[in-house]
Amino acid sequence: MPVNALPSYAEQLVRGRRAVRSFRADPVPAETLRAVFALAGAAPSNSNTQPWHVEVASGDTRDRLSEALLQAHSRQAVSTDFPYRDDLYTGRYAHRRQVAGSAMYQALGIARDDDRARAAYDAESLKFYGAPHVAMLFLPGNAEARMAADLGIYAQTLLLALTAYGIASCPQGLLSFYADTVRDVLGVRDRKLLFGISFGYADTDAPINNIDIPRAELGETTRFHH
Repeated sequence: MPVNALPSYAEQLVRGRRAVRSFRADPVPAETLRAVFALAGAAPSNSNTQPWHVEVASGDTRDRLSEALLQAHSRQAVSTDFPYRDDLYTGRYAHRRQVAGSAMYQALGIARDDDRARAAYDAESLKFYGAPHVAMLFLPGNAEARMAADLGIYAQTLLLALTAYGIASCPQGLLSFYADTVRDVLGVRDRKLLFGISFGYADTDAPINNIDIPRAELGETTRFHH
């Protein structure tokens, strides 16, 4: 690729990536999966520790995992390795979250006060939005915030690698709310689950995949010191 084409490609790759919440059933070929995850492994980490452990579920395993998650959800059998609470996001962060949520539910035709429909859609996410694959992202059992930052860097590299190969994805924090269930199905021990990423080929006709979520202006998030 010519050097002068790289900025345009970077813009297309980064801005073209978005969270997809409706997938076609077509699986990604095995050789493509290996290429994408090998590329993601080039992500940087603190002192090259590469603390990520990734479990990719497809086919029957993917189906068993989804069913187990739905059962855990119905029993409210929550188990998290990293703490989470709704009031973590306040002020501008809460506002950005509300804007994104409103756009999503509007595309789905779900009213703001329709708690039952919203809860049903949460359950739908445990079916990975129909994606044929899901990657569960784990860390060692002693992991804390610094290792979680490394996994975040890996995850963004993975999302961009998927995008470059024409594969859609959706990072899902809710999948980590049932960490014990995920470990049981996948046979994982002594590792902490941070989140999961559903992925496959996008259903481009689905309204939920065509919403526009605004991003903060550069001046809101970044200062340049001279």
